[in-house]
Amino acid sequence: MLLPGKYVDKMRKLLRDDYDNYLACFDEPRYYGLRVNTAKISVREFMALCPFKITPVPWIGNGFYYDGETLSPSKHPYYFAGLYYLQEPSAMTPADRLPVKPGDRVLDLCAAPGGKATELGAKLQGEGLLAANDISNSRAKGLLKNIEVFGIGNVLVLSEEPGKLAGYFPEYFDKILIDAPCSGEGMFRKDKRMIKAWEEHGPEYFMNIQKSILLQAAGMLRPGGQMLYSTCTFDPGENEQMIWQFLKSCPEFEIESIEGYEGFMEGFSDTVPGDHTELKKTVRIFPHKMKGEGHFLALLRKGEKDRPAGDRNRESGRGREKLPEEFVQFLPDVRREYDMARMRIYGGRIYYMPEGLPDMRKETRTGNSGKN
Repeated sequence: MLLPGKYVDKMRKLLRDDYDNYLACFDEPRYYGLRVNTAKISVREFMALCPFKITPVPWIGNGFYYDGETLSPSKHPYYFAGLYYLQEPSAMTPADRLPVKPGDRVLDLCAAPGGKATELGAKLQGEGLLAANDISNSRAKGLLKNIEVFGIGNVLVLSEEPGKLAGYFPEYFDKILIDAPCSGEGMFRKDKRMIKAWEEHGPEYFMNIQKSILLQAAGMLRPGGQMLYSTCTFDPGENEQMIWQFLKSCPEFEIESIEGYEGFMEGFSDTVPGDHTELKKTVRIFPHKMKGEGHFLALLRKGEKDRPAGDRNRESGRGREKLPEEFVQFLPDVRREYDMARMRIYGGRIYYMPEGLPDMRKETRTGNSGKN
């Protein structure tokens, strides 16, 4: 594979004596993966009924490899039933390592096409809230389809700029995942088209975008909450240096350790000036060390502060929506209890909103809520 000279020089400097081992991985085949939807089926049950050969991804409890050269799991009925999601093995790591638990309020800020959002939703086990956002409305529609196939109901799908979302959700979320747009250097082996994209828009193009997203997300995370930042690139400017700059701007945050695996490499703390050994808590995944493509992960925690009693469950104060009479008459025929105060009308449709959601009316904020 012909790699750009500028990229080769950077990787030689970054990996030093390990560069030749990295280069050799381009002669090896890429790896294909699927992730079991534990919201519908257990891993043990899936392994018992899976009709094709799979082998475990050792650092992902519900992840498996399959032979993508001879198999097409995307054509199997189990795929359309939402029993699994096809995902590159290393890309499973961010959602797996963000410690989401049932009842959390979770935001996937750059969620399309849904590989990470569907895992976050499954981990909630029907409790709490998943807000899945993508700035592209067309991609958000595809995201919604994947979430629906997975059977995740406690979800709000959004299509909005992070800065406008911050006006609706100040210090609202317990966990936030930022799978940031990046230069994609870690995907060169998987998709050769990424090399041309890198030549058109290299790391410098994405750094201001990443910095902005991080700062806006910080305002939506509650004190004590956790935020995981990930990229699929090797560039220090998009990885360790980005985290270092963020911590200077937001000193209330600190880096937390990530559950390890023998193939994980610690972050390159020597890529920033001074002594910043805390950056070694970040994780780098290289394709010559793991059976997967390139990734970077940083888990951040926001410092605690005093909060008013009951603030966690604070409602927006919006009154009950005036619902069409025919809808009110129809509801008793549905064998389910509803909290009528959670009914909202948007764009001629009636939505049953998650509990504790802030007021999403356009006129109450400067931004567009972008609901889908």
